[in-house]
Amino acid sequence: MKHSIVLLFAVLVAASPALAQSTGSERTVEESYLQQSLETMIIREQAYGESKDSKLVALQYIREAVEGGRTGPDIQAALEFLATESTYTIIRSGGYGRPTNNYPDVRREAAFLLGKFKTPEAKDTLLKVALADTEPMVIAAAIRSLGEIGIIENDDVTQAISFIVNRFDILMPDNSLAFEAIIAFELLAEANKGIADPAAIRAIMRIAEGNYIKPVQDRAKALLTKLRQYAAAGK
Repeated sequence: MKHSIVLLFAVLVAASPALAQSTGSERTVEESYLQQSLETMIIREQAYGESKDSKLVALQYIREAVEGGRTGPDIQAALEFLATESTYTIIRSGGYGRPTNNYPDVRREAAFLLGKFKTPEAKDTLLKVALADTEPMVIAAAIRSLGEIGIIENDDVTQAISFIVNRFDILMPDNSLAFEAIIAFELLAEANKGIADPAAIRAIMRIAEGNYIKPVQDRAKALLTKLRQYAAAGK
């Protein structure tokens, strides 16, 4: 059934330019609406499918939708599901044993794409991913997307990122994750004309002075300088 839906959508997409030319602007609007409705249906069906291939198809269509400026609530809901699957929705073979829906690369891509949705709901989902997921690459993607969204409410985002930086710094410093944290702090500072959260400042200093490669340390030091400039400009 799902393969039939995908095939039907592909046929309609291929045919839509010709249909638009032959039926006028009113028909073009109808075709556009039909195309988007089918796209949303395919994304939903594939995202909630059982196989990894199904989810990768969903992500492919979501990526194309986002690049085309189509970021509706149904697409966001599918991404939120894909980003949190196996963390909040666990399927086990026979009800026991290891999860059968644990796809970190799917969660990472979903977390990355959620950064394109500038909504409080997307931010809240990414906070859950960053704090609950166990894969550094997924956490790093969620952190970057939190920075891209740029929303700070009661320092919830900066404190969550700071907590994650400190946790990994104690257990096992991760250069990639630390770098993504710095990028996120940079984006948040740019969107909010600075960062006033002391926990964030301490986390950035920890990276600047910690056991990280020099490019990561230098980026953290540069950010500290930029934050001082924001603070001076705000006085």
